[in-house]
Amino acid sequence: MKKMLLVLALAVCSYANAQKGSVLVMGSIEYNSQKTSYPLGDNTRDYFGFLPKVGYQFHENWTAGLEANIGTFKNQDENVTLQKTTNFSAGGFIRYSKPLNETFSFYTDLGLGFQSRKETVNSPSFPLDEEKGDGMYVNVTPAIFINVHKGFGLNFNIGGLGYNTLSYDNNGRDVKTLNFTLGRAFSIGVSKNF
Repeated sequence: MKKMLLVLALAVCSYANAQKGSVLVMGSIEYNSQKTSYPLGDNTRDYFGFLPKVGYQFHENWTAGLEANIGTFKNQDENVTLQKTTNFSAGGFIRYSKPLNETFSFYTDLGLGFQSRKETVNSPSFPLDEEKGDGMYVNVTPAIFINVHKGFGLNFNIGGLGYNTLSYDNNGRDVKTLNFTLGRAFSIGVSKNF
């Protein structure tokens, strides 16, 4: 399916690079669902995420803008234990892009912003437990843009480098995470330059 999508994108490509003064609108949607059966019952995990971006191309190779990430994770088993995590982040990004030819461009995004997380665990054996945390994030993401038609295109990345912090309320834990996923992750996004 991925190869077929790439061949289709290449077949309908035409020349239209983003130009100085254009507005970039892009985003991606993530969904993951997993059900595991155990002798004592089933476990279900669901994740949904929405990642929009809007930017202004102020130079032939440079774009600056705003980005957000909204996500929910739900983990439930047959013992009625429910774990739900809600993530939200918002910040800015700067992009350097370099056209390789009429169809392909290479770009790298640097994103920086605020993030928050709320974790809830509800179990018959424990009372409702809720934790909230705030922090910041920094991400560097290299990617390839494929121009499909008149500034509309597909964005492919294979991971990147990220640093995240979260400090939980009420003298809770502090979490610092360094992620290096280059070559270990894959995502496809859609973008349009106006």
